Amino acid sequence: MLKLDLKNMAIDERVKRLNTMIEERQILQAFEKFYAEDVTLQDNENDPLIGKDICRKKQEEFVTGILDYKKAKARNTLISNNISVVEWDMDYTHEEWGHRSLKMITVQRWNTEGEIINEKYYYNR
Repeated sequence: MLKLDLKNMAIDERVKRLNTMIEERQILQAFEKFYAEDVTLQDNENDPLIGKDICRKKQEEFVTGILDYKKAKARNTLISNNISVVEWDMDYTHEEWGHRSLKMITVQRWNTEGEIINEKYYYNR
């Protein structure tokens, strides 16, 4: 796996690369490249998951359960300082949750090393 020099890459370029990987269903590869060891992930107001190992497991469960990945499209992106906000259109079928077609907002906080240290997902079920 190619190691990116995230620290010296502008945040808008990091976000663009991350979004492209997700759109191309390279979700686990993107997770490995862009997320810090001490990352926290949170769905809506659920308790956050803490640490890359625990978050990786959750990402793997999501990805391996996808039966049909119709669409993941980043519609709009806002960036300010070390925070990025992305509006997503998602459409997929998951073996556990069935068909999902949703609009989702992700808010990402980046550390000085160029990695995501916190990501929160906002969506309706």
